[in-house]
This record gives sequence, C-alpha cells and structure tokens, in this order.
Amino acid sequence: MTNRDRALAVLRYQPYDHLPLVHFGFWNETLDKWAEEGHITEEEARRWGDGNAFDRSIAGKLGFDFNWSAGTGLHVGLRPGFPREIIRDLGGGARHVRNGNGVVELERDGATSIPQEISHLLVDRASWEEHYLPRLQFHPDRVPREAIARLLERYGRTGWADEPAPVGLYIGSLYGCIRDWVGVVGLSYLQADDEDLYAEIIDTVGHLCCRTLEETLALCQPCGRPAGLFDYAHMWEDICFRSGPLVIPRVFADLVGPHYKRLTDLLRRQGTDLVSLDCDGCIDALVPIWLENGVNTMFPIEVGVWDGGIAPWREAYGKALRGVGGMDKNVFSRDFAAVDAEVERLRPLVALGGYLPCPDHRIAPDAKWENVCYYTRRMREEF
Repeated sequence: MTNRDRALAVLRYQPYDHLPLVHFGFWNETLDKWAEEGHITEEEARRWGDGNAFDRSIAGKLGFDFNWSAGTGLHVGLRPGFPREIIRDLGGGARHVRNGNGVVELERDGATSIPQEISHLLVDRASWEEHYLPRLQFHPDRVPREAIARLLERYGRTGWADEPAPVGLYIGSLYGCIRDWVGVVGLSYLQADDEDLYAEIIDTVGHLCCRTLEETLALCQPCGRPAGLFDYAHMWEDICFRSGPLVIPRVFADLVGPHYKRLTDLLRRQGTDLVSLDCDGCIDALVPIWLENGVNTMFPIEVGVWDGGIAPWREAYGKALRGVGGMDKNVFSRDFAAVDAEVERLRPLVALGGYLPCPDHRIAPDAKWENVCYYTRRMREEF
C-alpha cells in the first residue's frame, strides 16, 4: 500500500494500514534558519517549492510523506500579470511597488509579513474593462498541456501503482483572487455600490475557470482510468479571518456557489470525487455553502484562537465532509510535551475517519527542527 493509497483510503473511509503524514510546506525564513543550523542544505532552502524534489527531500528528513499543496495547476489568473514597478522610493529600504495584481504595496527590506496595500488599480467599471477583463479571457495556453502529457505518460507506465502521493489538479480561485485585486474594503464597497459590476467580475472569473477546466479534462480522456486521471482537485480562497468570512455568506452562496457547482460537476463526471479548498481563518459560515456545491474537503483547518476543527463540522454535516489539516503548528515552537499533547488531541479526530492531520499552515520560523521530527515520530508510533 503506497502513501497515495493510504491517503485516499482515509478520505474515502476505507481500510488502511497506517496513517500517512502530510505537511503544507514552510516559510522561506524557516528553511533559511534550518540551513544555518545544518539540518538541510542551502540549495534545498533556496530552491524549495511545493511538491518539487527539494520539498520531497526536506520532508523525508523531517519524517513527512508528502505535501498536500502540490499538483498540476491551471493557468487561470491574470494573463499577463502586471509588471512589477517601483512607484515611489521612500528611502530606508522602503518603497511603494505595484505588484502582479496591479496593487500598490508598501515593501520593506527584510519584512516577512503580508505587505500593506496602498492603492488599487481596479476601482470601477472603466478600470475593470481596461486593465482586468482583457487579462481574464480564455486562451489555449491556459491549459497545462505539457504537464498533462507528462502525467498521461507516467500513468501509462505505472498506472499510479507506485505513485508516492495523491495526484492533484489546482483549478483556481473564484473569490480570493478578486479580493487580491480589489482589497477587502474595496470589494465590500463594490458589492454595495455596483452590484452589476460585482456580479460580472465573479462571473468572468467563474467562466474562465470552468472553460479552462473543461479543456484540460478533455485532454485526460485517453488515460483509460475509470476514476479519472486526478485523485483530487484543489482550490484556493483565503476569504475568512479570525471572526468569520470576509464576504456575506448569503451573497457568496448566490453568486459564487453556482460556479463551484459547475466545476465540481465537471470533475465528478471525469471520476474525481475529492475536491479540497484552502481557506484560512474561521470558515464555519461558508462550510455548508462549499459542501452544498461539491467541495467536500476542507484545508488547512486552522486551529487559531477560535479552536477550529473538523469535529463540529462532522457532527453537523456527516461523512460527506472530509478534512486535511487541523494540527496546531504552534506546538513546534514549544517542547516535546506540547507535541505529545497535540498528538493526543488529534487521536479522536483521526478516529472519525475522512481526516488527515496536517500542520494548519506553513511551518513558521519559530519551529524547532527537533520538535517537528519528534511530531512525525510520535504520529507514526500512534497511528
């Protein structure tokens, strides 16, 4: 039984011999620190990326089996992105910079937190039609043809018999990407001030994701696998914070929900039954909307100050809901006793089935190498 087989068995409530150990990558500063301490090489720290060879090497040293946030991705963002442009040099290592989303941010040398947004290019219909709508049109280049061809060749050789992790397809973002272009405040005002434009932007993004997914899945027809080429699909949103959603749930259900349904229907017709979604924060108010529209696996289930976890959702929605995440990464900065307590806290959650523990975000710079290794060792002993 491979770790791919084990992970899929867990999420499908099937028997498995032991629990695979999943992670969600690292902050770059974490890897820099570990390289300085001699745990990994400077090349691993510099060239790491989700799912690449360096990711697999670091995970192996720590004791993890694979990174959930890895897979083939559709090209459904702005094409082309905006060129990086220094708008104003503030001196002292600080500057205002226009990023690839057209947003002007405050950038500081050595800063690692999320940059402060200064201004947004997308503010009304004129800026939408001039700068963004043309960048969100379908083109055949958005389909990852070479990556699909490589996957088909690999499947033809092995039939996934020795695949080390579930085979995933990243299919985009329906609302989080818009938040990135307009900002939380701007998007909130847009919903009230120009409902037609608000809906048009959402529909444009949704139609682009669906069209690109359709064209991509059409390339997978020759795979000859009843369950489809991909084990799971994955989406990204990040539209919640510690107190709840950054969008009115009713509005989200009415305008964004149908696009999730179109995407997940396409996937299920191709045999992909698992659809996971990455959203940080307290997502409780949006979980039923995602579940009703075919998104059945929540990730990374941040514990946070609100004590997020899969147990209340399972009680409310039953086995239709799965989860990957929910392991409090903050214990990595403490000691072995804190790790032991976290492993014990996870025990009844694992027993629910349909749940893969995983650090609830990137492993942060305050994490101690020995604590992470101890966690993986304890998890193997217990599960």
